[in-house]
Amino acid sequence: MTTPTFTFRPVDPRRDAELLHSWITHPKAAFWMMQEARLEDVERAYMEIAADEHQHALLGLRDGVPAFLMEKYDPAHRELVGLYEPRPGDAGMHFLTPATDTPEHGFTKAVITAVMAHLFADPAVERVVVEPDVRNTAVHALNAAVGFVAEREIRKPEKTALLSFCTREQFTKAVSAC
Repeated sequence: MTTPTFTFRPVDPRRDAELLHSWITHPKAAFWMMQEARLEDVERAYMEIAADEHQHALLGLRDGVPAFLMEKYDPAHRELVGLYEPRPGDAGMHFLTPATDTPEHGFTKAVITAVMAHLFADPAVERVVVEPDVRNTAVHALNAAVGFVAEREIRKPEKTALLSFCTREQFTKAVSAC
């Protein structure tokens, strides 16, 4: 696969709610825990993110067409408060590639690589923190492929998660080895 080029734009909760609803409620997105969400629930959730200084939701675009979802958050204020000791320069991240009838080999790895490159393009970001469900073995493998190192399991209200970290150096080393 030729590595796709991606761009990013902020999610527009009103304009993008229908698209995000179709992605998030699909069975493939079970780990997003929004299977039963109504369209208005998705719109409301992304309006809350848009209004929150500690979170940002972005659409990843491929040739101008929405191709994936990325969420960035400050783990000192969202998601991981009290569950680990945040450091200056930490950025939390979620990403979702939607289900497709025509899967493209290597696409999801290209997405997570682009997401990480986007995060590390900000000089203030020194380390990316993730907390995927411990059962999500597919994302654990993708995380490892871009340099994440699992630290430990943590208990969140909605799941048991695998707390993992990736420094700028670990990311650079992982992607240069590919």
